[in-house]
Amino acid sequence: MADKRDYYEVLGLQKGASADEIKKSYRSLARKYHPDLHPDDKDCAEKFKEVNEAYEVLSDPSKKERYDQFGHAGVDPNYGGGGFGGGAGGFNPFGDMGDIFDNLFGGSFGGFGGSRTSRANAPRRGQDIDIAVTISFMEACFGVKHEVKVNRLEKCTDCGGSGAASGSSPQTCPECNGVGQVKVGQRTPFGVISSQKTCPKCSGKGKIVTNPCTKCNGNGRVRTSKNLSIDIPAGIDNGQMLRVGGQGDAGINGGPNGNVNVNVHVKSHPIFERDEFDIHCEIPITYTQAVMGDELIVPTIDGDVKYSIGEGTQTGTVFRLRGKGVKKLQRSDRGDQYVKVVVEVPKNLDKNQKELLKAFEASLNEKNYEKKTSFFDKIKKMINK
Repeated sequence: MADKRDYYEVLGLQKGASADEIKKSYRSLARKYHPDLHPDDKDCAEKFKEVNEAYEVLSDPSKKERYDQFGHAGVDPNYGGGGFGGGAGGFNPFGDMGDIFDNLFGGSFGGFGGSRTSRANAPRRGQDIDIAVTISFMEACFGVKHEVKVNRLEKCTDCGGSGAASGSSPQTCPECNGVGQVKVGQRTPFGVISSQKTCPKCSGKGKIVTNPCTKCNGNGRVRTSKNLSIDIPAGIDNGQMLRVGGQGDAGINGGPNGNVNVNVHVKSHPIFERDEFDIHCEIPITYTQAVMGDELIVPTIDGDVKYSIGEGTQTGTVFRLRGKGVKKLQRSDRGDQYVKVVVEVPKNLDKNQKELLKAFEASLNEKNYEKKTSFFDKIKKMINK
C-alpha cells in the first residue's frame, strides 16, 4: 500500500484546496470515470474507486486535517503495515529499527506505534466491497429501494471458519507455538539484536491446518453471491456514497465483517438541474405573455403548479417556489425551486405580421421602455461631461 497516490494529486488539486474546489473536481472526475460510461474498462473502474476514496477523506474536515498532517497513515489504519497511532505494527518512522529499540528499551520506542505485543493472529476486520448503482433523478429526490448483487467472502459453513475438515481442528504451529511470531537475529551497529517477525510457517495465524476443509480449501471463507436490498434515502446526490455496514467480506480470526460502499450515480433530467437541495429550470414564454402577464403552468418534481407573472416580465427573471426542491438528507425540510423565464422572440414572420409589429412598435414611446430610456440617458450624461 506504500505506492498509494496522494489524494490531492488524484483530484488534480494542490494541498490546501478549498472545500468548493475539492467538490467541483470530484464531481468532474466522478462523471469522467464512472463505470456506467466505461463498461468493462478496469482502468476507469480503478480510477473511479480512487477518486471516491480521495473525496471521502478530503471532504471530511477531521479526516482532511489528519491527512494533511500525517498523510495516508493518518486516515488508513492498514497503511504501511499498521496505520497511525497504535495497533499491530503501528506508525513507526524508524521502520525495522522500531523492533530493535523495542528490545533495547523494554517493548516500545519513544511512544511511536504503541505496544509491540499485538499478534499477527489477532482478529481482523474483513475487506470493504465497492459497488456502483445508477438511479434516476426522481429516485434521488424521493428515495428508492435498490437491489444489488454483491460477491463477497463468507465464513465457510462446513468448517465454521476454522479451515479444518469436519472431525479435525487446526493444530498449534510448532514453529511459533501459536504466537504467530518468531524471534530472529538482526546485525546492527549495536551488535546482533533479536526482534520479532511474522512466523513463516503459519503466516502469522498461529495455527496450521493439516486436514483442510474441502469446501473452502482450508481458507475458512468461501466466495458467494448475495442479493442486497439497499435503501437509498431521499435527497442523495450524484457521486455520494452510502455505507452498508457489515455486508462486506467476512472477518478473519473472528474479526467483524467489512462494509459495502455504494457509489451512487444519478442520471440527468431533461428539464430540471440540481444544486445541492435546490432545483433550477427554465420556462419559455411568448412575447405577449411577457408584455401582458399570464398564469403559467410550472413543472415541479411534485407535479405541475400554477404561477402568475406580472405585466412587463423581462427575460431572465427568476422566481422562487419555496419548498419545491429536494428533501434534505436526514431532515424533513426541502430546498426551493428556482424558475427562470426566457422570452422567446418569434421567428419566420410573414409580411403582414411584420407590418403589424412595425405599427405596434411605432405606437410605443419612452414610458413603455424603462431600461432603454435609462440606458440612453446614461450615455447622454457621459457625452455631456
